[in-house]
Parts: sequence; structure tokens; C-alpha cells
Amino acid sequence: MEIRNIAIIAHVDHGKTTLVDSLLRLSKTRLSKEMADAECILDSNDIERERGITIFSKNASVVWKDIKINIIDTPGHADFGGEVERVLKMADGSLLLVDAKEGPMPQTRFVLKKALELKHKIIVVINKIDKSDANINNALNKTFDLFIELGADEETADFPIIYCSSKMSKAGHKSDLKQMKDVSALFEEIISRIPAPVCNASAPLQMLVTSINWDNYKGRIAKGRIYNGTIRSGEEIMHINREGKMQKYKITSLMNFQGLAQVEIDEASAGEIVAISGIPDITIGETIADLNNPSALPLLSIEEPTVKMNFDINTSPFAGKEGKFTTSRQIRERLYKELDNDVALRVEDNPEGGWTVSGRGELHLAIFIERLRREGYEFQVAQPQVIVKIIDGQKMIPFEEVFIEVPEQYSGSVIQKLGSRSGIMKKMELKDGIAHLEFIIPTRGLFGYRREFMTDTRGLGIMNSLFYKYMHEKNEWKERERGSLVAFETGNTRLYGLTNVQDRGELFYGPGANVYRGQVVGQNSRNNDIWVNVCKEKQLSNMRSKGEGTSEHFNVPRIMSLEDSLEYIDGSELVEVTPKSVRIRKINLNQ
Repeated sequence: MEIRNIAIIAHVDHGKTTLVDSLLRLSKTRLSKEMADAECILDSNDIERERGITIFSKNASVVWKDIKINIIDTPGHADFGGEVERVLKMADGSLLLVDAKEGPMPQTRFVLKKALELKHKIIVVINKIDKSDANINNALNKTFDLFIELGADEETADFPIIYCSSKMSKAGHKSDLKQMKDVSALFEEIISRIPAPVCNASAPLQMLVTSINWDNYKGRIAKGRIYNGTIRSGEEIMHINREGKMQKYKITSLMNFQGLAQVEIDEASAGEIVAISGIPDITIGETIADLNNPSALPLLSIEEPTVKMNFDINTSPFAGKEGKFTTSRQIRERLYKELDNDVALRVEDNPEGGWTVSGRGELHLAIFIERLRREGYEFQVAQPQVIVKIIDGQKMIPFEEVFIEVPEQYSGSVIQKLGSRSGIMKKMELKDGIAHLEFIIPTRGLFGYRREFMTDTRGLGIMNSLFYKYMHEKNEWKERERGSLVAFETGNTRLYGLTNVQDRGELFYGPGANVYRGQVVGQNSRNNDIWVNVCKEKQLSNMRSKGEGTSEHFNVPRIMSLEDSLEYIDGSELVEVTPKSVRIRKINLNQ
């Protein structure tokens, strides 16, 4: 059977996952009952569905007119950019999905740049043409400009275009929705434009591992593409690791993708994307080769972590009340188990207790913490820190490239805030009342900035960041400018106590919440911490006046999510994470 391997490139929320769902349904791919009923088949993880972003790269395959099309869904967020690079290695061409209203976005640029470097054939899909404010010509012009900017040659820049509404499952060569029946035009374009894999099925076996999963029964599962030769279930192969050492193993299971399921098969030939098990210590970028003629493929790099956090068991007065797994043994076991799935994560034991967990960015770690609390774990984490490197005797810290689109009237406050966080502006353009800004800023300069950014731009700003490189830090780093309001005693919050305190700053809780001494209940309007009594009740006497107590107004508290809390804390505070609550507390509860 002929094969086509394609990757889908798109920004967060441009309809990539919905489009794949349409392709799966049109090709009458057999789906399990739960998947067939789901709205977004590829975003199978709860957190992915809630946030509307793809976090873990996934594979699917469809058969159209006796040609098998392997579809690879790429993550759309920069914190998962390293995975993108590896995943593109499995494909020979890409679909670039662009929103008809917004045009290509900064993160699309990052993935497209990688695809062009790999000499991929690219088909541009203009999606969401059914939207009332779609501007198809503008989106096309922006896409063409992006290709030129990224140095695409003449042939690549003359890309084929498909117009599409993935929500309505329609696609065609012209932008008229009435003339479209289904998404078959996209299938035809893929088959005619994307080349079949260049490989040799009779040569000695070579397979490159691009992602790793864990299965409780099969152990470590390595996914990748076979570049040459044929692989068979049960045969002996040579594993060549990152250092070039070779070891013989037997393949215990061989699977490929049919629809979204991994199906056991007996053999697979060059060009196919497969998953194998039986090699306990295999990792990303390594080669599985022929036993008699082993030869390694070029290594793939694994991205370095840039942010670290300290994890520890929960030591608050409410410890053990809400979580299922609370002991250090259970938490340690779970942290180390994650390393089987996530190669960009690092976990180390701390000599004074707890663990240091390092990842690619704040979002990467926040999503991991969110997954742990949903599984029933209870623990506490300290302030995120950037990972400092000593290069040529100099202290270097990670920097990010930040791309911002914001209405012109709010651009001043954004420039001022990023400037105060050691950001350097590289570019500024004004187009149709929208300011396009580019900054280079220390990674730590972005900690805690996203919420401020949304407030300053009235929710209309778009901000994306990519890792830039390690550089020398020029300025001294300033800590948070405002202090905290800290609960003075343990108990239930009362409206009387809260209204007395609210003019001191912004509160995080309303009446009736359980708090303990040393818990942060709000943000002070000044730069020091204040201990406040939010559990104070009104002492009643038997004297009453008619209008007493009716004029008091209580402001709506600011509800702190997990990410807000991680961004908020400074070095003297911790975030307590349980399946039911996220609380901010002082490290020393009895100051």
C-alpha cells in the first residue's frame, strides 16, 4: 500500500484538531464509541479539551483510495516546541492551517520555519471561512509574506491553497461554501502534492525514535519512522544509543496506527510510522538498526529545560484532608514515573528534602502540576526559578523572544512594562490600528506578566514567546513590587472581617472560606506584607439604629487559578496544591 506522511501545522485554536476529525469521519475510519461521540477526537486529554490546545503530539491514519495517509498532530504551544521539531522529522509534507480572520500567528512561524528547513512540501489550508468577519485575501497575503520572510524558494512560495470550514466539514479549491460538499478536495491535494516517502525496503533496517510513551503492560513504547528496511514482531534488532553504544534486543510488540488506535501487526516496511516495545532504556533520537549491519541515523536533540521548581510534601495545617496520595514515597514515585513519558522533564532529589523538577517553561510545569492534582496528589511547590548556566566563566540566563499584537492605544503600557522587566524591543510595526511588537526578554521577566498583560490590554492583546538563547544578564533583578495580606488566625472568613480589610488591597476570598494562620488571603496595595484578621465577627449589642450595616459594599474577590498562584508567589511563599484547592501560603506560618 502506498503511504503519505503529513504533519499539521497551526496556531493554538485555528481548528487543526477539528479538521483532522473531519478527515477521519469522511474516510469512514472505524472509531471506538467514545471517540466517535467526542467533539475533538485528537484532543483526548481533559486539560487539552479545557484549554483548547494540543499538548501531546498524536498520530492518526486514514485510508483514502487505497493510499494510507499518516497524520501527525503537532503541539501548538511554544513550551512544547521541541516536540514539534522531532515530530516533523517523521513527515514528508505539511498542511499549514491558517485562520481566515487572524492570518498566520507567531507560533505558526516557529513550526513552519522548521518544516521549511526540512524541505517539506506545504499545502496552505485557509480555515474558518464561514466566520462573518473572515478576511481571506488578507490571510493569504500575510501567509505569502511569512513564506518570503522565512526564506522559502520560488517553488515553495507558490503553494497550493485549499479553502475550508473544518467545523462544517467542507473544503474546496474556491472560497465558495455553496460549491463544497465535503473535505475530499483536501485528500486529493494531499495525494497529488505530498511525495511518497523516499526509502528502500530491501536495505538493512534503520528506524529513528521520535517520541516515547509508557504502557503498564508493555513498558516503554518507542514511536518513530522506518527509514530503510523491514521490521518484524519478535525479531532481534540492534539498539544504538546516544553515545553510539550498541546492544541487542528482541522486539516484543510491533504496532501501527489505524484511525486513532494502535494495532498489533506482524511486520512493517520503510516509510511507515510504527510503535515498538521491548527496549527498556530507549530514548528520543536513538536508532533501531539491523542486527547484522547496524548503522546509526543522525541524532535528534532533546531541548534543555529552562525553568525549575521545588516540590515537597504538603506541610500546611490542612495537609492530608483533601488528597489521596500525600506521602513523600507516593509523590516521588509519581514524579520519576513521568520521566518515562516526558523527555524534557528532569527530576532530582534535594539533599534537604523534596525534589527539584525542571521543565521547558512555566506552562510546561503548570500543566504537569495540574495533571498531578487531578490524579489525587497533594503537595506544595515553591516559586519558579530560571536555570542559570556558567558559560566561559560567566553567569548566563535563558532569554525569550516575545511576539505581541495589541491595539495601538494599549501599546504604550505594554512597552513600558516589558522595559521595566529588562525587555529590549527589536521591532515595532503599526498596521490597521494594531501594533506588532517584538522583544527579547529574560525568561524570568515573563513570570507573572501574563495576567498584567491581559489587564493592560483589556483582554485584546495576543502574546507568544519562544526560547531565544542563553545570554549574560545585564540588570539586577527586582522582586515583586506589592506585598501580601496574610491571615492572622485559623477559621472561617467572615463578611465583617473581609470588608474591614478590603481597602488595604485586593482579596482572593469571599465569606465562608476556610483559611489558616499564615495563608495569603490577598495582595496588599503597598510593598510590605500585612497580617489581617479576615475571620473577625461583628460583636452584637442590643442597641440598633435603623440604617446600620446596609451601606457596606464588599468588592468581588479575585479568584486565583493554579497558574495565577504560581506567577504570584515570591521567595517567601509556597503554593499548596490539592485535588480540591489551590492555596498560597507563607513558608513560615508564624512570623
